[in-house]
Amino acid sequence: MSEEVGGAVRGAGDAADAVGAVGSAVRGAGDAVGGAGEGVQWLSGEEGRAWLGYRRMRALLDLQLTRDLARDSGLSDADYDVLSNLSESAEHRLRLGDLAAHMLWSKSRLSHHITRMGQRGLVARRDCPSDGRGAELTLTDAGWEAIKSAAPRHVDSVRRHFIDRLSAEQIRVLGELTETVVDHLGRIQDG
Repeated sequence: MSEEVGGAVRGAGDAADAVGAVGSAVRGAGDAVGGAGEGVQWLSGEEGRAWLGYRRMRALLDLQLTRDLARDSGLSDADYDVLSNLSESAEHRLRLGDLAAHMLWSKSRLSHHITRMGQRGLVARRDCPSDGRGAELTLTDAGWEAIKSAAPRHVDSVRRHFIDRLSAEQIRVLGELTETVVDHLGRIQDG
């Protein structure tokens, strides 16, 4: 483990240990300003440890996977997301709006990113044949080769830094808890 990552992991534990003190200080501050924060269900020590640990893990894991992906393939996370989604779609084509919605990006943001990827020859954009208002994205031969080359190394990175660190039971529980939260958030987005 690098000193940077090791220090960050140790820092996550220190932060988790401090959550009770922070909660107490915030509750105390609320009392001092006329009861602000009354009725708030503050995180318990265990809940705070889990929440802060998750946030720190996500930040460190995203950082490491991003570094590995860039080093191994020259692709960014966004490049990989676009290429993998196109590679898994019928005929390697998707409407720009559908891909933007799936990636939780605005159409404008994705359009700018697709322009840069198009300049590198990874994707092509054309007017949607069934609807002149929309754009359709196509994975080019170069994009197909890029994702085929990047995917095995990216999966190896995910295994090395995440999956292989967990037991089968932890993976099962993680799958259940992510489905619970994603279902909840999906209903909010759809509602």
